[in-house]
Amino acid sequence: VCVFSIIGCNVTFVIHSTVLIVCVCVCVCICVFCRNLGKSGLCTDSLCFLNTYTYVLTVAYENGVNLFDTAEIYSSGRAETTLGNIIKKKGWRRSSFVITTKIYWGGQAETERGLSRKHIIEGLRGSLSRLQMDYVDIVFANRTDINTPMEEVVRAMTFVINQGLAMYWGTSRWSAMEIMEAYSVARQFNLIPPVCEQAEYHYFQRDKVEVQLPELYHKIGVGVMTWSPLACGLITGKYCDGVPDSSRAALKGYEWLKEKVQCDDGRKQMMKIKELQTLAEKLGCTAAQLAIAWCMRSEGVSCVLIGVSSTEQLLENLGAIKVKHTHTYTNTQIHMHLH
Repeated sequence: VCVFSIIGCNVTFVIHSTVLIVCVCVCVCICVFCRNLGKSGLCTDSLCFLNTYTYVLTVAYENGVNLFDTAEIYSSGRAETTLGNIIKKKGWRRSSFVITTKIYWGGQAETERGLSRKHIIEGLRGSLSRLQMDYVDIVFANRTDINTPMEEVVRAMTFVINQGLAMYWGTSRWSAMEIMEAYSVARQFNLIPPVCEQAEYHYFQRDKVEVQLPELYHKIGVGVMTWSPLACGLITGKYCDGVPDSSRAALKGYEWLKEKVQCDDGRKQMMKIKELQTLAEKLGCTAAQLAIAWCMRSEGVSCVLIGVSSTEQLLENLGAIKVKHTHTYTNTQIHMHLH
C-alpha cells in the first residue's frame, strides 16, 4: 500500500512497510514490498510521498504507490481538494489505493478545532466532501486534545467507522501513554482502538519509535507511520556548508530551521552527516536513500513518509527500497557514525 499526502501545495505518498514523505507525489509498489499496518489487516507500501503535481502523483501510482495521506489543515483544505480532483481526473478505482487524512485543526471557530465528537464527525465529513469520496481508509487524530475526554474521542472515532466514513483510525504525535489510554477505553466499552501512530523519525529523533512504540506494537498491535526521515532536508547534506539561498531554511517563516542548522548541536549533526555521506557513496547510494532505508529497517515501522519537490527527487527516494534489501549490514555502520 502506498500513501500520498497533500500538504498545502504538496502531496504525500506512502509505500507499504515503511512510509516515506516527499514534497513531490510519487511512490513505488512494483519494486517495493508490503507490510501490514501494525497488526491490522491493512497492507501498505513502505514509502510515501507528497506533492500537488498530477504527473508526479501519476508516476507514483503507476509505480505501485497506493497510499495517499493528507489533512484538513493542509492549505486550509485545498490539499484535500487537489488530491480529490487528481484522483477523480485519473479515474483510479477506489479499491486500488488507500486514503488517510488527519483531524484537529479545521476552521477558525472554536467548534471547528479539537477532537470533540462534533468536530471529528463534521471535520471528517468536510474532508470527504473535498476529497469527493465516500470514505477514507484511516482517519488520524492530529494531536491529543486536553479539553476532550478520551472516551469521547474513542466513541466518536468508533462512530465514524461504524457509519462507513472511515475504515480505521489512528493517532498522530500522541505519547505511548495516551495511545495506551485510548486502547484501554476501547476495550472497556467495546469500542474500536487506534491501529497506527504517525511519529517523527530520523537519525537524530529516535527514542519514541525505537524505545516507546515497539512495546505497543507487540502488546496491542499499534503500527507506526514515520515522517521527516531527512529531518527537513538536513540529512541530505545541503546545509553542511551553510544555508543555501534557495533552501527552505532561507525562507521567511523557517527561521527556526536556520537556527537549528547553525546552533552548536546543528553543527555537530552536520559533521555526522558528512561522515554518513561518505558511507552512502561507498554503498553506491545517496545520503537521502541511505537515511530512508535506515528508517525502514524497524519491525514496527509500517510506512515512511517523505516529501519531494521534483520527479527527480521522487525517483531518488524510491531508490531507497533497493538499498534496504541490498545492504543489510549498514545499520551497524550507521550506528557507529551516530555515536
